[in-house]
Amino acid sequence: MATVKERKGKNGVTYLIRAYSGYDASGKQIEKTMTWKPSPGMSERQIEKALQGVVIDFERKVNDGIILEGSIRFADFAKRWLSDYAIIQLAPKTIERYKGLLVRINQAIGHVRLDKLQPHHLQELYKNLGEAGIKSGGKAMAKIDLNSLLSEKGITQKSVFEKADVSLMTFKNACQGKKITLASAEAIAKALGMPFNKIFKVVDDKATLSDKTILHHHRLISSILQTAVQWQVIYDNPARRVKPPKVQRKEAHYLEDTEAQRMVELLMQEPIKWRAAILLLLYAGIRRGELCGLGWKDVDFENCLIHIRRSSQYVKGMGIIEKGTKNYSSERVLKLPKDVLVILKEYKQWQLAERLKLGSRWQNQIPVKDGTGSITMQLNDRLFTQLEGLPINPDSVTDWVSNFKERNNLPQFSPHTLRHTNISLMIAAGVPMRNISARAGHAQLSTTQNIYAHAIKTADEKAAELIGDILRPREKSTV
Repeated sequence: MATVKERKGKNGVTYLIRAYSGYDASGKQIEKTMTWKPSPGMSERQIEKALQGVVIDFERKVNDGIILEGSIRFADFAKRWLSDYAIIQLAPKTIERYKGLLVRINQAIGHVRLDKLQPHHLQELYKNLGEAGIKSGGKAMAKIDLNSLLSEKGITQKSVFEKADVSLMTFKNACQGKKITLASAEAIAKALGMPFNKIFKVVDDKATLSDKTILHHHRLISSILQTAVQWQVIYDNPARRVKPPKVQRKEAHYLEDTEAQRMVELLMQEPIKWRAAILLLLYAGIRRGELCGLGWKDVDFENCLIHIRRSSQYVKGMGIIEKGTKNYSSERVLKLPKDVLVILKEYKQWQLAERLKLGSRWQNQIPVKDGTGSITMQLNDRLFTQLEGLPINPDSVTDWVSNFKERNNLPQFSPHTLRHTNISLMIAAGVPMRNISARAGHAQLSTTQNIYAHAIKTADEKAAELIGDILRPREKSTV
């Protein structure tokens, strides 16, 4: 039976509720507590009725084992949050990113009890995240010749990067002595069966985290603590009393039209697979994951259309998974120039020829994983695949673009830059904003307007100059 004790303090009246849940190993009765505070303006009758409901609900949760102790450490509760909440509510890629953020968060506040966590703990954490050197240890470089090591061991690159679960381009970068992520370096060392320090060295990186990344840390902490409030582990969320880090809005990075034209010219000399993939990113303005999720049934050659229905992602520990588009508006149909469809037809013929060469090695049925890890076998209809037909890793697209950019001394750009370039070119051409937003797959028109504010302003200035030129009075000829 739960007990209730009224407490009066400077902040008004609160009620301490106690409930009991069996006995521990020493025979001591297990006690769970919570504090409830009435909303301002409630009458005595309303308080009595609401309190009764809170007590019944709390006692039920204690009996069902739902209520945790406020003395639980942040790191332990975050682990429980990931397993009991995040895995049900969030996408696998989001969970993977959150696990990465929790590494730094737990280093700073993981040892602090939830009921002892204060705003100053979080303020100190955000201050530390903004200091130079916080990213130290995030990169590594090979300190030996990996290619010679492979020759000595008599093993192939493919066997190593597949066992390490990293992309081919990442492994090639490691072999060329380029920086790769610490996680990838550790995975490669493990796949080779050798100590990390014998193969790699950690590269000191004095760069700071961006304001946006620090804000992501804050939002994750706040979400975890708000869940703790909802589960009645703690009474209040201290993150709500901390001013979140300010983020300076950055304009979308895109290529100028002359830069985009040069890139397309150079692309025409590249293998047909990558020519088709990169041109789709540029001409359709689709996301990298949407590109990798395309199937041939999504291409309407007769009407020059592509259907965006799904997205493909790589999640560490799960491999390549298939998921729905980013939001409802992201599922869309896009018109493409005929020139792009001509290249897609050429690519389809090339892919068919490659399939015939591979014979039985080509994967006619491919395992498709969803966000829960469930696997279904589906007919292989993917546009872009690995050598033997398995779905392409989206990171391979990014790696290829990076390599292509360096080989041709092009300005800095990524697959997502091509999406920004597509949208910016439409704005400059005077395409109605609502049409642009629909093609981009944005849920709201305001999203497009906010991201591309600078491009919109530039287009508006050009329009004003054009109107000025049209309406400017002409001097009468004296002849």
